[in-house]
Amino acid sequence: MWGPPRDVDGAIAILREAVASGVNHIDTSDYYGPHVTNQIIKRALHPYPDDLVIVTKVGARRGADKSWLHALSRQELIDGVHDNLRNLRARPA
Repeated sequence: MWGPPRDVDGAIAILREAVASGVNHIDTSDYYGPHVTNQIIKRALHPYPDDLVIVTKVGARRGADKSWLHALSRQELIDGVHDNLRNLRARPA
């Protein structure tokens, strides 16, 4: 999977329904295309309910050609965390 879904509005509706149904944990990643999932989550759910936990993975990212670019330094990991927080418009736990 790479890039935005074909039906962004449908993805937003699913996220909203999941949270309305009691889901309080969302696992995300930028591995599916730069910022795509995080921006959809933000669009669907921000401002976030107090009991919603969003977790993400860092350590690699995807290049424009879908390649895997591994984090090779401490700073790249820190930058990945901050990039996720910025795109989710979230605050750290």
